[in-house]
Amino acid sequence: MKAGPASIALLVSLAGCGTIQQKVTPIALSGSQPREICVVENPSARVSFLDAYKDALAKRNLTVRMLPPGTAVGACPLTTTYAATWRWDLALYLSYANLKVYRNSHLEGEALYDAEQAKADTKKFIHADVKIQELTDQLFPG
Repeated sequence: MKAGPASIALLVSLAGCGTIQQKVTPIALSGSQPREICVVENPSARVSFLDAYKDALAKRNLTVRMLPPGTAVGACPLTTTYAATWRWDLALYLSYANLKVYRNSHLEGEALYDAEQAKADTKKFIHADVKIQELTDQLFPG
C-alpha cells in the first residue's frame, strides 16, 4: 500500500511537535534558617494540587503556614506561590505547574513543569502527586 500526502501529514501530526519542559532553579536552605514556609493560597488551582504540595513540603521537613489569596510574598521570610492547570486529552492530566519561592520578597527559587504543548506525547499522562513531589525535591535539595 502506498502512503499518500494525507497519510504522511496525519503521521507527522500524530508524532507531535510538542515537548514537555521542566526547569528548576533550586533554593538553598541553611540549617540556621527557620523551617517554616508560608503558602499563599491560589483558589484557581485544584485543592488536590495544594494538598500534594503541602505534603511534599512536609517531606522536606518544612512547616507549612497557609496565607489567604492575594497575600504579599513579603508576609513571611520564606513564602511560596503556586499555579497549576489541568487539561483533558483522553484523560485529565496536569498540563502546567509553577512553584515559586521567595525569601524576604525576592524570588529565589522556581520549579516549572509545562506539558501544554505536549500534543500526542503520552508522557504528559503523569501522576500529579509524583510530579509535585519531584519538583519540590528539586526545588529544595538536600
